[in-house]
Amino acid sequence: MAEVIAGLAVPETAAVADATGLIRETTGPFLFHHSRRVFFFGLIQARKLGVEPDPELLYLAAMFHDAGLLNPFSDVEQRFEVDGADHARRFLLNRGFSTAAAQTVWTAVALHTTPGIPVRMGPEIAATHLGVLTDGIGFGLDGLEREQLDEILAVHPRGDFKNEFLRVSVEGLKDRPGTTNGTVNSDLLEHFVPGFHRTTMVERVLGSPWPS
Repeated sequence: MAEVIAGLAVPETAAVADATGLIRETTGPFLFHHSRRVFFFGLIQARKLGVEPDPELLYLAAMFHDAGLLNPFSDVEQRFEVDGADHARRFLLNRGFSTAAAQTVWTAVALHTTPGIPVRMGPEIAATHLGVLTDGIGFGLDGLEREQLDEILAVHPRGDFKNEFLRVSVEGLKDRPGTTNGTVNSDLLEHFVPGFHRTTMVERVLGSPWPS
């Protein structure tokens, strides 16, 4: 029987079951609940946007979107979004998904923190981004139905989300600060890590080897 929360069904597939178990075991309750909320909020925002994402691909993107912050996912020094995207793509390809489907999920995960671009792309990519914005900074929160919102939060509570999200993010980024250059993640390190200096575009242009 399908799992339905707030009138929103979780896809009944082997890949969904595998991803749910993997993310629950490797990231812990905080990111697990956050990732599941991103899926439900992504579905809601997709309907408001008038698009219909493939629910299985949206679910997989939502579950992997922050996985790159934590071990065993962060095994190379690269942007955490790309790290999670690489593992998500491998996860899909290993389970027989098409290259196109795996690339869609890769793009959704890789671009989920990038402003302005994902909403102009495919439904799964846009919905992942909007789901992240809803749970992370309250995008469109005033437009959600109270009963539906309460049901989602009853199953996947936020707890001390604001402080815990910042803590988890900084912990996952502080040992690879160079990967945050030019992204919103540098804001986190600049605020929380003493002595961190963000390299600006002005510094990169003026400090280039060109004579003028």
